[in-house]
Amino acid sequence: MENIIFEFPYLGHEHIALVRLNRPKVLNALSTDLMQELVDCFLMLDKNPAVRVIILTGNERAFAAGADIGQMATASPIDQINDQRFRTWETLKTITKPIIAAVNGFALGGGCELAMSCDLIIAGDDAKFSQPEIKIGTIPGAGGTQRLTRAIGKSKAMMMVLTGDMIDAKTAYEWGLVAKVVPAITLLQETFELAKTISDRAPVAVRLAKEAVNKSFEMTLKDGMDFERRNFYLTFASADQKEGMKAFIEKRNPEYQGN
Repeated sequence: MENIIFEFPYLGHEHIALVRLNRPKVLNALSTDLMQELVDCFLMLDKNPAVRVIILTGNERAFAAGADIGQMATASPIDQINDQRFRTWETLKTITKPIIAAVNGFALGGGCELAMSCDLIIAGDDAKFSQPEIKIGTIPGAGGTQRLTRAIGKSKAMMMVLTGDMIDAKTAYEWGLVAKVVPAITLLQETFELAKTISDRAPVAVRLAKEAVNKSFEMTLKDGMDFERRNFYLTFASADQKEGMKAFIEKRNPEYQGN
């Protein structure tokens, strides 16, 4: 893989993987090759039963500064249809393990959309977010009009999409785009601590909880409640549920095996 680096186990933790975007000269611009490598890596980690949490990050300057404009500038509509890039974005939705985006520096355009495709975002205090596509004569194409609106509401999303202006990490937190803002210098360590907490939870329950939360964006409240209840019932087929409740009664820490 030329455009990403991954570490597993990360910092010696047997259940946590780190994936780092690695095109520093172009601020991790999301080329088709990078996106394919990223999806291939995620699919590999998703199939590994030892992996329970994935951290996605960039570098100090940028998480990702959008799509590779040089690749797109002269493209025709048919070129865009035939490009595999958007198919890889769809594949991201199939990853069952929790993915935490650790964002330092710029998360612009496709970079912001990639962060929003993760399950939660932890931002360094120097992070900047935007959907600047309007400034180059186009619009977001990987969720910027949809996920952003669901995250921060119509009015704020409309302002970001129609102006292309950036917001800082504090504003992103206040608007509900990110879960937490931490000092940039400790971003990866604090994200690792959160990943450890999640990795200590029952893997089957984590997977079903992630699935249920994501379905809430696609269903009516009634259908979503039915789906949640189905997943709740399913946890009772797992050995981890029995271990978790037994450990609670016995006043000890549970030992989850992921089954």
